[in-house]
Amino acid sequence: MARRLSEVARRVGVSEATVSRVLNSKPGVSDATRKAVLTAVDVLGYERPTQLRGTSSRLVGLVLPELQNPIFPALAEVAGGALVQLGFTPVLCTRTAGGLTEAEYVSMLLDQHVCGVIFCGGLNTQEYESLVQRGVPVVLLNAAVAQPAAIHGATGFPQVSTDDATAVEQAHAHLTALGHTRIGLLVGPSDHGPSRRKADAFTRLTARHRPHVPEHLVGHALFSFEGGQAAAGELLRQQITGLICGSDILALGAIRAARRAGLAVPEDLSVVGYDDSAFMNYTNPPLTTLRQPIEAMSRAAVTLLANQIGGVPTSATELLHEPELVVRNSTAPPAGRRRMRPVGGTALGA
Repeated sequence: MARRLSEVARRVGVSEATVSRVLNSKPGVSDATRKAVLTAVDVLGYERPTQLRGTSSRLVGLVLPELQNPIFPALAEVAGGALVQLGFTPVLCTRTAGGLTEAEYVSMLLDQHVCGVIFCGGLNTQEYESLVQRGVPVVLLNAAVAQPAAIHGATGFPQVSTDDATAVEQAHAHLTALGHTRIGLLVGPSDHGPSRRKADAFTRLTARHRPHVPEHLVGHALFSFEGGQAAAGELLRQQITGLICGSDILALGAIRAARRAGLAVPEDLSVVGYDDSAFMNYTNPPLTTLRQPIEAMSRAAVTLLANQIGGVPTSATELLHEPELVVRNSTAPPAGRRRMRPVGGTALGA
């Protein structure tokens, strides 16, 4: 007990006597100090006294599927900073090999009496039901899967997402304007929500030019450099000249696959990424990509969560943010078109 008091007191910068007064619900402590002590108790993993267990902490869980994809640390950095500005303490939870599962993180966060959770991924039914039953405010940020059906009359959680359909439309229009007619799509697993929405949009777009979209022009892969390289290799056998990718990591894997097949980017294959991760302007070639509005999305998610915590009614709607096409050097007209130049409004052989 003495060690716990000492550790909490050092973390908050108060005396052990002050910590003792808070834990024993004694008067003479300011609200700010009381909240700081209880937050420190939660962060350090100590169990609150029985009389305080019903009191919501100022902890907010940030649950991420991984950290290898630069987009997730970027989302966490902005969201975490916005939470701190509002007086909350973000707790980062991310899955690693041999580590806790998402369900275990949810259980841990509930035990710590978090006042809200932001998920940069999807929920399974068990997690959804646990959060609904406890009445924990939740916001889904670029949710990976669709929410389970409403449980116990709940209507779901608010979502903040990038407009995947618009992203595909922008990339497809860019490649089409360059003269590409054989365009492929490389996205994540088929059960990944944003990937599924991109694939559906791609199918609608290409069906305008062809009655049926060949399934072999849509590839699925794990979100990794190696996954992108392997899946792109299959698409390249279909003689595509343009490729839209569901992440920058997949795009970089596709570029490696093209080079190993003896093709040059963008001379033989134009590649469009997605995210505009850090350093994409410095790759070889610099990557044309679709920039997700990380700042706006993360702050919107925090605002929605803070409103729920504050008792402001929030509907379970999805806020869609439009991406921005950033054109760099990984896209160009296909080889046949580059040999043509416009003269007097017509294209003649060079």
